[in-house]
Amino acid sequence: MIGVGIVGCNYGSTVLLPAFRTDPRCDVVALAGTNAQHAAELARRRNVPRGLGDWRELVEDADVAAIAIAVPPDIQPDIARHALALGKPVFVEKPLAADLASAQAMLASALRSGRPTIIDFEFPELASWRRAKDVLAEGGLGRLRHVVVTWNVENAATRLRLQSWKTRAHGGGGVLGNFVCHCFHYLEWFCGPISGLGGRLFALPGTEMQTSIALALAFTSGAGGSLQMSCASYRGSGHRIELYGDDGTLVLDNPTGDYFRGFTLRHARRADDTRLPAGTWHVETFPHEAGDASADSRIAPVSRLVHRFLDACAIGQAPSPGFAEGCRVQYLIDAAERAHASGCWIDIPAPGSEERA
Repeated sequence: MIGVGIVGCNYGSTVLLPAFRTDPRCDVVALAGTNAQHAAELARRRNVPRGLGDWRELVEDADVAAIAIAVPPDIQPDIARHALALGKPVFVEKPLAADLASAQAMLASALRSGRPTIIDFEFPELASWRRAKDVLAEGGLGRLRHVVVTWNVENAATRLRLQSWKTRAHGGGGVLGNFVCHCFHYLEWFCGPISGLGGRLFALPGTEMQTSIALALAFTSGAGGSLQMSCASYRGSGHRIELYGDDGTLVLDNPTGDYFRGFTLRHARRADDTRLPAGTWHVETFPHEAGDASADSRIAPVSRLVHRFLDACAIGQAPSPGFAEGCRVQYLIDAAERAHASGCWIDIPAPGSEERA
């Protein structure tokens, strides 16, 4: 039985705790927050043996063999590096850090330790997204021509004008750290490496809250793309990914405000080998992909990552996505910030270069 300690009393208790509890190979034995009394009370209510007010005490606890971290990006690196130095596997949130240098230091710590590390990029864990990946891998679109991502929602932090890492442009947050990091990860998962980008970030009018972005993208394959995201879109159009190839088109579309529940997959080919006429849309729905409809839709995809993380802890493998993927996304975040600040197109090196950039 692997003893797990969770640092972070918000997402850590509402998503990570139930996700780890879906795997019988582990037991969550400690929960840490910034307020010892609150952490102790929360641990009591969630039936966790210990609630602590100091993450160091949790990380150094002999009963804690693996660490899961759910704290703001500027705090996460110190916790992860300390855990890795003690030889403990680490499960972290996205983005990896608040800046590229800190992300590179985390990756270096992971490589030195040799212990399993994983980062919580959830979208590729959804059944609809895995099916879309299969269509691409089977050659369903032919050579990719271009991709269009639009994601328009209004998150609670923006609606309520909360001053937190989710709305601050610095400290690893804002629209880049909270949302676009997912896009960078899944775009390379679907389409291969990004080779360049340019664009601009936007604040909510009258505030310093970073809420929107518009980017042009180039891929190593020669395909082009665009990414438009806003977390300040009242009754927004939702999340949509359109992939266009020589031989077909694929669309993942979720018009709801639920990030992980509600995707429909449509794909069509110029020349179809089924009984349907060429160009007919094949429509696939995944009504149960996020599990119990009454549960938080984040728990099911995170559970898949938890299972992979514990597999790696058991046999010593490096799970994916790991700190290398997290560092790659941090490089792309940094590039987007440089593109905005300079007004220039930014060339992106091949994956692997970012750890020594």
